[in-house]
Amino acid sequence: MPFTHLKPLNRLLGSPRARHPHVAPQAVSVTNTSTTRPGGRSSAPGIPGDAEYDVVIVGAGISGLTTAQALAKQYSDAVPRLLVTEARDCVGGNIITRRDGGYQWEEGPNSFQPSDAVLRAAVDAGVADRLVLGDPKAPRYVYWGGRLRATPSGPDVLTFDLLSLWGKLRAGLGAAGFKAPLPEREESVKEFVTRNLGEEVFQRLIEPFCSGVYAGDPAKLSMKAAFGKVYDLEKGGGSIVGGVLALMKARKQKPPEPRPADLPPKPKGQTVGSFDKGLVTLPSAIAEELGDRVVTGWKLESIDRSGDRFQLTYDTPQGRKKVSARSVALTVPAYTAASLLESRFPKLGKALSSIYYPPVASVALSYPETAILPERLGSDGHLAGFGQLHPRTQGVTTLGTIYASSLFPGRVPEGKVLLLSYFGGATNTRVATMPHGEIVSQVDKDLRKMLIRSDAESPHTVNVTVWPRAIPQFNVGHTDLIQEAKDDLASQGWQGLHLGGNYVAGVALGKCMEAGYKQAAELASHVKSLAT
Repeated sequence: MPFTHLKPLNRLLGSPRARHPHVAPQAVSVTNTSTTRPGGRSSAPGIPGDAEYDVVIVGAGISGLTTAQALAKQYSDAVPRLLVTEARDCVGGNIITRRDGGYQWEEGPNSFQPSDAVLRAAVDAGVADRLVLGDPKAPRYVYWGGRLRATPSGPDVLTFDLLSLWGKLRAGLGAAGFKAPLPEREESVKEFVTRNLGEEVFQRLIEPFCSGVYAGDPAKLSMKAAFGKVYDLEKGGGSIVGGVLALMKARKQKPPEPRPADLPPKPKGQTVGSFDKGLVTLPSAIAEELGDRVVTGWKLESIDRSGDRFQLTYDTPQGRKKVSARSVALTVPAYTAASLLESRFPKLGKALSSIYYPPVASVALSYPETAILPERLGSDGHLAGFGQLHPRTQGVTTLGTIYASSLFPGRVPEGKVLLLSYFGGATNTRVATMPHGEIVSQVDKDLRKMLIRSDAESPHTVNVTVWPRAIPQFNVGHTDLIQEAKDDLASQGWQGLHLGGNYVAGVALGKCMEAGYKQAAELASHVKSLAT
């Protein structure tokens, strides 16, 4: 769910920024006006059977492609023989950019935090000059008490009206350390935030934030797993403010490493990025750079181990093929990894199968600019802001809405606005079986309460995509579950098999890419160890 440009917890506390989430790879049900999906690649028929590789990466989503790019750019001496396999007919996982009739929209993730990992990938893929950034000053809103209210953005942290005076005082006192101590047991997001910052902050900021990022239930989400950096602040400093001060002190004592000269300047403010032709630009460019080391239409049927090598059997457009590898990265959804490993590792398979992916619908609707409520227009007469989130208590079913045509240029015909809304999630699983027309009607009904004139004409439905299993839920116990799965592999001699993807790294695109660089180093190290 692409809502991390609405970061109320981080703005309120001044804590390290969350990253942009990435929707988990899934089969999808799509209704839209375009039949073209950019970024497709042909399967490479020249790969022989029984081929030997140093590393095979299973899955050509952003996690797998970033890992492969790092191996090719930084570790080619250690890993000269590299293969990336993808079961679908195109790369990018659920990064899907569509264009039709003057509209451009994303069916999966909508944007990313422009971290150094993302910028490095863009530079290495040759598309850094195509980056586009949102306005960091654009307001973000939460619907509360019958109207949209801006979230705090820095100087207005004391004057914004989303929280009452008591709510602000309670949050400030708790952040400073006047709260119950950190318990020994693992807390949910709801427990952590309520204990530290109070009920108002939870209901009006964090609950809608969790719905927007994870489409999840904050009473079940793990604070440690889902928002680890904020959790670590209290753990390391005794309070959130104490943790921030300790972090600032540590940074002063350890000067940052010089930033590579070839990276674009770090964007100022809290903004998000994409590319002029959409997010698919990046995975397509990475795959193009990797060339015939990427094959599509390859479905992994089984994985085994013989001696110091893994044996992988694929169903491909050219028939069954077998390849071997010194090391393997499974950058696939948890349930796919479970199905591949459960016969040999029943405990691991059960653990990975337990990770829940709720259904979510992505709904792109277009209205004339004249349909926008006058109070929502900026001084230039256009819809102002990044988007809005909707607490579950406010009588709105839609999780939130991104102002797609206001965020980046070139997304909509003249005189129109494009609104990208999200519907469903862990607390509204009925979306998986709802007719698309019913979903559109409910989203339109919700928008007319907050953003659209009640007498406006019916919207133009640009797209509806229902993801049956969308975002992995980092519920209480998730961190231990992942570590136990890794330990299970290592204890049985499968140290060269690495679990990757967003259920391991985090749901943000940036998190997946940061983990890809780390995973590349681990894969190269393992291959080197076998050569000595």
